[in-house]
Amino acid sequence: MNPFHLAIPVDDLAAARHFYGTVLGCPEGRSSETWIDFDFHGHQLVVHKAPKSAIHRNPVDGDQVPVPHFGLVLDWAGWEALGERIKAAGVAFELEPHVRFAGKPGEQGTFFLFDPAGNALEFKAMRNPANLFAKQA
Repeated sequence: MNPFHLAIPVDDLAAARHFYGTVLGCPEGRSSETWIDFDFHGHQLVVHKAPKSAIHRNPVDGDQVPVPHFGLVLDWAGWEALGERIKAAGVAFELEPHVRFAGKPGEQGTFFLFDPAGNALEFKAMRNPANLFAKQA
């Protein structure tokens, strides 16, 4: 799989450095006075100093999911470990870790949180990884 590159706005680089580097455990790459690169589990995430963005919500299997959002699909153990790491850091979840689409092809563990600049992140794990792109019956 090729790594993706994503650039997002943050209004406080020091807070972003702590959140992505310390809380999420992403190694820092290059940086300047206006941006920082992070190794986001093998993908390039760049935070750029800029004004906050608006968040909207859409319903997904009973949750009000923040949009826009981005994140990662992890293996189940990695998803659980990251959830515990975030809890231990005292960071609030927007949507607590839970299972959605239970018993369906897309069954997954998921949780949402916001970074200090208000960017929404989702981390999920598929019960059956082969069903990542499976359609609902």
